[in-house]
Amino acid sequence: MAKSKRKEKSVELANQILENYQPKTVEDMQNALKDIFGPMFEAMLKGEMDNHLGYESNDKNEKETDNRRNGYGKKILKTSAGEVDVKVPRDRDGSFDPQLIPKRKKDVSAIENKVISMYARGMSQRDISSTIEEIYGFSVSHEMISDITDHVLPELEEWQTRPLSNCYAFVFVDCMFTTIRNQYESKKYAVYTILGYTMEGKKEILGLWLNETESKHKWMQIFDEIKARGVEDIFFLSMDGVSGLEEGARAIFPQVIVQRCIVHLIRNSIKYVPSKDYKAFTQALRKVYSAPSLKACQNSFESFKQQWTAYPGAIDVWERNFEHVEQLFDYGSAIRKIMYTTNAVESIHSSFRKVTKKGAFPNENALLKVLYLRIKELETKWEGGRIQNWAMVRNQLLLHEELKDRVLRYLE
Repeated sequence: MAKSKRKEKSVELANQILENYQPKTVEDMQNALKDIFGPMFEAMLKGEMDNHLGYESNDKNEKETDNRRNGYGKKILKTSAGEVDVKVPRDRDGSFDPQLIPKRKKDVSAIENKVISMYARGMSQRDISSTIEEIYGFSVSHEMISDITDHVLPELEEWQTRPLSNCYAFVFVDCMFTTIRNQYESKKYAVYTILGYTMEGKKEILGLWLNETESKHKWMQIFDEIKARGVEDIFFLSMDGVSGLEEGARAIFPQVIVQRCIVHLIRNSIKYVPSKDYKAFTQALRKVYSAPSLKACQNSFESFKQQWTAYPGAIDVWERNFEHVEQLFDYGSAIRKIMYTTNAVESIHSSFRKVTKKGAFPNENALLKVLYLRIKELETKWEGGRIQNWAMVRNQLLLHEELKDRVLRYLE
């Protein structure tokens, strides 16, 4: 069926529902859908029976066959809109085995879970509707898909306001941008994500926030919010170079150790380096931030500056931020390996982009729904796992004099 025809039929059906039922509330609409589901299932079951017998009801060939229709049996189905009474056609020899609603099956609400699963994987409403039609033989309107996926909104709101752990050993913050249609224009929105590592070495996404821009004021609001949700202390915060973010974080969590992402510094510095020298330049840099000790790091940096004097812009990026490189060597190698980059949260954003690449979202809720469903998939993947080498990380945290008392407080 052509897209325009399907759309016309969907609009026609919607108008008929509104005209006949005149729903005033969501509950009224659910009751209307229940009334529609019954006849819809019955019509599809009759079609299956026609196919099973080889002729339609009241066909003249009916008398020429041994097996014929034999009335109806009653069945109560559980659907996403509630329980629905359905008449299931029977045949005389009992060989009819319906595929839409198999014998002894009473719960057909699984289609709702399938719609949510497809939505979580970034499928557009058009693709979901086409897939359902291909599998089940009937179309699902964009409005119905939206209604089904809206069922996760209360769960999303509860997740966004849930109490958090009182301490996170490591926190990673980052923004990504996606598009939301605002009436007749499309705008880029910043998606703020915070990933935390608990004292037990578990990954946890603390929340999602949307804003039209990335700013230190929004980050401060977010830090204030997570503190209100129970976070008392953060040991390390890894971030990119957003101006004012470091001061904003310390205003809420005074003892936090803020670490500039080394990978971001590399990206910023190679903007001043011709592509032919990328490989040699980054290899020289690696000797600096991966040095075995602070002294070796400082010596490597001096050699690095002498080697690459032809690119003063690149050198300047590192000179202005070298304190963040030196800071790494205040801690053991297991801690350094975690805190030096925001790659952990950027990996989450990479996963988000797979389900947001379909285009602009009609509103904030539509975007948050798909991101939240993606998070649920990630949390299932992380369940039962722990950050690699976490036992060594905890030992190195306890060996650090400035952190020891704070670590013991939250390990008890």
